[in-house]
Amino acid sequence: MRMSLNRTLALTAAALSLFAAVRAQTTATASTRTDQLQNDTVKVWRTTVLPDAPLTLHRHDHPRVIVALTDGSMDLLDANGTHDLHVWQKDHAYWLPAMAPGAMHKDVNAGGKPLEVMVIELEKEN
Repeated sequence: MRMSLNRTLALTAAALSLFAAVRAQTTATASTRTDQLQNDTVKVWRTTVLPDAPLTLHRHDHPRVIVALTDGSMDLLDANGTHDLHVWQKDHAYWLPAMAPGAMHKDVNAGGKPLEVMVIELEKEN
């Protein structure tokens, strides 16, 4: 009985180690967006942009506030290849105006660590 219990514990430990190793290799490889709030006045979402995982081309028809949840640099790359590098500090807010009609950009994390921001987009202008 004692040998069986030791063997069971050893097999369980080996299985957990294998699971941990596989889990470490399957960490997030894509940037994410998590909606937080949306109504007629404001749209709020949390975005994590990973290094080497830029967001696809998109546009913002309304002005927005970016609240940096981590330190980092975001390169806003427009469809023509023009770069607009922003260096954001954790716990600071930044204003970005609405984009020009027809303009598009993609967000590129210019650093080596995931960059997390909260985006507050104003749906109405007073």
